[in-house]
Amino acid sequence: METNQTATASYIISQEQLLEHWQGHRRLTRRVIEVFPEDKLFSYSIGGMRPFSVMAMELIDLAGGISGIVNGEWKSTDEMSHANGNLPKTKAELLVLWDEVTEQIEKYWPQLSAERFQEVVMAFGAYEGPVYSTLLYFIDNEIHHRGQAYVYLRSLGITPPPFWERGN
Repeated sequence: METNQTATASYIISQEQLLEHWQGHRRLTRRVIEVFPEDKLFSYSIGGMRPFSVMAMELIDLAGGISGIVNGEWKSTDEMSHANGNLPKTKAELLVLWDEVTEQIEKYWPQLSAERFQEVVMAFGAYEGPVYSTLLYFIDNEIHHRGQAYVYLRSLGITPPPFWERGN
């Protein structure tokens, strides 16, 4: 027996909850940047991994993609600072950039309609997929690189911030 079923939207979390989840990860990563010794932030590496400053700049570049999601204007991958070497020179400069992109997220997020999450974008001119997948990639990539930073910090004898504390 055949039945006709109409596809309906089903939400596990709201857009506001997803934003809070993402910003919680960003607050935690910011604290990781803050506790990183400045001299090691730009030079320390284990096993061929990049210094955390380069990883953090990648996270800034990716999160800045929120404007591309909203207005369709994307930097190309080779225009991204972490890829072309246009990196800050101090922890303070890195944190200013971090905070600027956090403000961009807050500015652009309310402009996302629920329908937009299902639309396909070509992120940074290279990565095609639905908006929700692109956003989840931004978050997943941040968690991945923060994990690498935790390894760096522990190897330097520094206890990183608890990973479950994502509040202010």
